[in-house]
Amino acid sequence: MCAIVDVNVAHEVFGDWSQTNEAGRRFRDWLDTRGGKLVLGGKLRRELRGSGNFNRWAAQAIQAGIVQSVDDDAVNEAARELESRNVLRSDDPHIIGLARVSRARLLYSNDQLLQEDFNDHRLVSNPRGKVFSTRRTSTFTDNQRKLLANKNLCRMPR
Repeated sequence: MCAIVDVNVAHEVFGDWSQTNEAGRRFRDWLDTRGGKLVLGGKLRRELRGSGNFNRWAAQAIQAGIVQSVDDDAVNEAARELESRNVLRSDDPHIIGLARVSRARLLYSNDQLLQEDFNDHRLVSNPRGKVFSTRRTSTFTDNQRKLLANKNLCRMPR
């Protein structure tokens, strides 16, 4: 399964273990050992590369096949198209564009407006986008466990 990690929660996933929360640690464990894949492309790639912790993790994760790279130009074009249509609530067309191009359908974010966009079937569909969040609690919930077990949230283009 493929996921997108918003920069606003990157510290929960890629930060030092002693400073992360339970949900973030479980998400990272899912990436590292349970078959999860992180999708990167466009502006999000640049945003996440600003973190030393992410860079250290990504160097090994790319070699291990945990990171799925998506063409930056395709993601940027999808984001521009969304912006021109003025259909988003959030200021994150690059995230929705990445989801559309990569077909990743799991988003880890605590941004309420982005979550609404990601859950909007007109923007992210077939299958519909799902959100993993720690806005309400940082503990690992049963719903989050089910999301990470769902194998139907990624259909990478060939």
